[in-house]
Amino acid sequence: MASATLTAAQEIAPRLSARAEEGERLATMPSDLVADARAAGLFGLATPRVLGGAELPPATIIDIAAELSRADGSAGWTIMIGNSTAFLAWLDPSVAAELVGERTDVVSSAVFAPNGQLTPDGDGFKLSGRWPFSSGSVHSDWFINGAVVTDGDSTPRTFTDGRPDWRLSVVPASGVEVVDNWDVAGLRGTGSHDVTASGVAVPREHTMIPFFEPARHDGPLWRLPFLTLVGVILAGVPVGIARRALDEFTGFAPTKIRPPSTDPIAMDGDVQMALTRAEGGLQSALAFVHDTVGALWDTACLGDVPDLERRARFLLATQQAMRASVEAVDTAFSFAGASALHSSHPMQRCFRDIHAADQHVYFATAAAKRYAKTRFGIDQPTFWL
Repeated sequence: MASATLTAAQEIAPRLSARAEEGERLATMPSDLVADARAAGLFGLATPRVLGGAELPPATIIDIAAELSRADGSAGWTIMIGNSTAFLAWLDPSVAAELVGERTDVVSSAVFAPNGQLTPDGDGFKLSGRWPFSSGSVHSDWFINGAVVTDGDSTPRTFTDGRPDWRLSVVPASGVEVVDNWDVAGLRGTGSHDVTASGVAVPREHTMIPFFEPARHDGPLWRLPFLTLVGVILAGVPVGIARRALDEFTGFAPTKIRPPSTDPIAMDGDVQMALTRAEGGLQSALAFVHDTVGALWDTACLGDVPDLERRARFLLATQQAMRASVEAVDTAFSFAGASALHSSHPMQRCFRDIHAADQHVYFATAAAKRYAKTRFGIDQPTFWL
């Protein structure tokens, strides 16, 4: 199944690339391409097989994300966030199966930030809140949004150890309103609008606490802690965007001339060294990601939850992948000249998309520091790793 799904990604990639400008104009992925991605199983890469997903090994998920994002950063990001259906693994298996039903092409959008309130209501809750950056909101079937349990005011309930009762709630598309406000610089085609909910009934069994509790489905993929799995889903996106930028670079450099020189810029030693460093940095970073995710997978396949050291190294690798990707894109863009400013030029889209993706909380400076804190033995909440 892994090779077939990767092949499906490679087959759809040219169409994603050809229609990237259309996606930006629409501010969302074109609906027929969404349908094609659904049919190809690209929204179920990490979803349990019993729920109709592919449940692929992490390394394959990363490679597929890179392939899609090389074609179009917005499409790659949209499809990978749409893989949030994977998080249904933290629900009771029978409940998750009931939510999915007979469908094998379910798409979800997830925002972890606790921007909502869950007010107890009988055996369940009432959900209210507003969640920005809900990627793929236009075509998602389910919304998995963060909220804290309160008693009707703004004071969150806490567990005995002082942690807030921070949950993710699973709500159908009919339960939220999409606020059409996605007008941004990068990842323009992701449909990452705000979504709101007001007093929506949420059964208790449709909520999960993945930051502090293990998944309830069985299998190696579910031995990865929640935010480690998030890293698996996101890691390939910046690498794919950077790969496209460097491929564009090697395409235009042999013919691009900058007066007063009459030679193509590819003949310039400084340009040659710039490409060498960017390519070496990107390939090294990707190899590091595969090395660390392989260690996680080996441990999970043996039946164990990867320890803090392995998870911290994977976090370091994903952070390095983003840094190397940003540097590669910036390098390629700097040599593209004024022609790259045209909206039809893929380089400007790579530049905007990589810097937008770099703003995600998973790649934030605070996240990068968690590796160093682990090495220094500084106490920190380990659920972030």
